[in-house]
Amino acid sequence: MATLDIIAADRWYETVPQADGITLIHEPWIKPFYRCNMWHVRGRERDLVVDSGLGAVPLRRHVPLLTGRPLVCVASHTHFDHIGSHHEFADRCVHCAEAEILADPRNEWTAADRYATDEMFDAFPPDWRADAYRVPPAPADRLLNDGDVVDLGDRAFEVIHTPGHSPGGIALWEKATGTLISGDIVYDGPLIDDAYHSDLDDYVASLERLLTLPVEVVHGGHFPSFGRARLGEIVRDYLEGRRKPGCHLTPG
Repeated sequence: MATLDIIAADRWYETVPQADGITLIHEPWIKPFYRCNMWHVRGRERDLVVDSGLGAVPLRRHVPLLTGRPLVCVASHTHFDHIGSHHEFADRCVHCAEAEILADPRNEWTAADRYATDEMFDAFPPDWRADAYRVPPAPADRLLNDGDVVDLGDRAFEVIHTPGHSPGGIALWEKATGTLISGDIVYDGPLIDDAYHSDLDDYVASLERLLTLPVEVVHGGHFPSFGRARLGEIVRDYLEGRRKPGCHLTPG
């Protein structure tokens, strides 16, 4: 097996500006299936970052966009690839159903025991050891519920509870721009509904709810962003697959 390169910490992250004051932050050396999209939104009074990646390389130290301004850090859910650097932020939010995991992120609770392996990478971060990987605890400062609002001063994102992938999964919905930051409930790639705490009935209900929103753009937890038409295709394909004979919408 070929030996993978080691990437210097100052090259580990990449930022990619999007429209409407939103920037993608990601770790390009992680394979796309495992690579978390972190979304930064510029606000008048404070900025927002949704998810914080693997955490193998300090995030704020190496992404200048995340320093110098008040910032609220939201977890779309508490799988390891989305909360690895949450401990670096002072103002942390998570849905109440997953607050315990953010405060005590054991590998078996964050899916790290299943997915945090060398197979994630096209190149390694400095000092990576899969057997030593742990997400640091990051107790939430604010617990979120469906209908709550994350206010940036001139921008407001409504919390949409989207259980199914995980019990406390959320999406953030900005009605004014039609922007949905969806986490892992929907993205343009293979949807995961078989994690240890996934629920198929909840997954279906969450996807059907998202279809009722007048979405213009979806910024998912993985893979490239997409528009309303593609959202409909992804959801319909998933629902049709789950409703074929022999497929069941309840575990077991």
